[in-house]
Amino acid sequence: MSTEKAINILLVDDRKEDLLSMQVILANSNYAFHKAASGREALRLLLKERDFAIILMDVEMPQLNGYETTALIRESEQLKHIPIIFLTANNDKPNHIFEGYQVGAVDYMIKPVLPEILRAKVAVFAELYKKTKELQIQKDELELRTEELIRSNRELEKFAYVASHDMQEPLRTIISYIELIEKKLIQVPANEGEEMDEDLQKYMNFVVDAGYRMRELISGLLEYSQVDRDIKPQGPINCENVLNEVVENLKYSIEDNKATIQYDSLPQINANYMRMVQLFQNLISNSIKFKRDIPPIINISCRKKENNYLFSIEDNGIGINPEYGEKIFELFKRLHPVGEYIGAGIGLAICKKIVERYNGKIWVESTPGKGSTFYFTIPKE
Repeated sequence: MSTEKAINILLVDDRKEDLLSMQVILANSNYAFHKAASGREALRLLLKERDFAIILMDVEMPQLNGYETTALIRESEQLKHIPIIFLTANNDKPNHIFEGYQVGAVDYMIKPVLPEILRAKVAVFAELYKKTKELQIQKDELELRTEELIRSNRELEKFAYVASHDMQEPLRTIISYIELIEKKLIQVPANEGEEMDEDLQKYMNFVVDAGYRMRELISGLLEYSQVDRDIKPQGPINCENVLNEVVENLKYSIEDNKATIQYDSLPQINANYMRMVQLFQNLISNSIKFKRDIPPIINISCRKKENNYLFSIEDNGIGINPEYGEKIFELFKRLHPVGEYIGAGIGLAICKKIVERYNGKIWVESTPGKGSTFYFTIPKE
């Protein structure tokens, strides 16, 4: 026995024998027939049960005929989507058929109808109704899941912000006291005249380094969780001003590494000024950090591409293996052992989040040993 919900079909005809005939022709375990002997009765039924797959309606009826009933149905926002097939015994009035289509019928059949054709047409609309319902259920489920994900993400970002913010202070205290203990052990050895045990010194260094790394991770997580808090554009900003501030912020790193920063004319864009500073600074500082044994040369340019500005930051650094081209933008993703290069693996994840919040894209093209070019787009509007 089928467990599917029955599909409602409304039969409208002032002749009881015709109502019975249609029901016999369409007999199907998955159809639930609702019968009305007039247009008014059909409207009353539709007000109670609006979930019909199709309406089969006689044209010639007293009081409200089929055309008038259909016109009233089409005025209702909740009912106007229901397909209606007209049935009529008037075989010699083609203008009536045209009128039927005008008021909103999807088909027009002449009585006596051929059972096979009526069954086939109703089956098409029943299947269409079934598929539409399935799609609506999937759409509702998807919307519900999307809402749950959005809510969950907001809660997670809020938790990350609060947790990382609140963890800063106790971690600072721990690091400070570890450093005091280390100094105390150096100044006052366990036995007068002895230096602090080498293993103990090594262990203390491990603890202090781990504390600093933890502080860096928490700080990065705090930055990452803050991106959504002030991402809205502040109005048109000049990217050359952004770049000048980044160069000033990285002044000592640029000088120490003898780096050269070159750039073309850059546009004005609609974005948040500080987030753009963060975006450019993370990418440029990476180009300086991952340098070869030659001074870094970094070229920055921008060109219009369709509805976007396409920015590129090209360097002559160590490059990236193409297989890691997408992974490097993941949170806490590092391609090198801890200690080989400073950083917590959060900078590029922040860059990705900033760019995507503006409906842009970010990617890298690189050749190991020769350098990398990071691209990102920002919409013009």
